[in-house]
Amino acid sequence: MKIFNINNVNKRLANLLDWLRTARPDVACLQGLKATGSEFPVAAIGKASYGAIWRGQKSWNGVAILARDGEPIVTHTVLPSDVTISLIFTKCLWKCV
Repeated sequence: MKIFNINNVNKRLANLLDWLRTARPDVACLQGLKATGSEFPVAAIGKASYGAIWRGQKSWNGVAILARDGEPIVTHTVLPSDVTISLIFTKCLWKCV
């Protein structure tokens, strides 16, 4: 697993896709998307054989979890003790060979 502070996923999409092709991580976590939910490049990431879940904001923040050859499953979007924090907790499921 690798965690990236991507600092604007759309501006750095080519770099992200190159890294996904080269490193082929099972799971990659992105922070600092700087993109709303509708601006997240899900189609391009899907073409790279990664499923994704994300929560974005326009100017800053935003997180995503990518899973190779599978779709991550959201199990929680907030911490039980603090509803002001927007975090994603997932179980990433992918095909095991």
